[in-house]
Amino acid sequence: MTVKQIAGKQIAFDEEGFMTDPNAWDKDIAGVLAKEVGLDELTEAHWKVIEFTRADFQTQGEAPGLRRITKVGGVPTKQLYELFPKGPAKKIARIAGLKKPTGCI
Repeated sequence: MTVKQIAGKQIAFDEEGFMTDPNAWDKDIAGVLAKEVGLDELTEAHWKVIEFTRADFQTQGEAPGLRRITKVGGVPTKQLYELFPKGPAKKIARIAGLKKPTGCI
């Protein structure tokens, strides 16, 4: 486990770089985490996906995978790859302050 100072908070991460406590997350932290995965700016379209992911986590108890985000969240796969290139489900979960989705390699 690693602890980093982000947006004035001590945030714990697992060995793969995912937050260990989703309740410690906020939008300021999301902005920093987005930059760490190569996204300089989070647009309204990014936030729509991130907010769906966090809401789905609240009801399902785990971060949604790519298929669930496309089917239930209503965001086409092509758009997810445009917004979050190279591994969108993992990047979304990381930015949303959640653990790595099950089924992700």
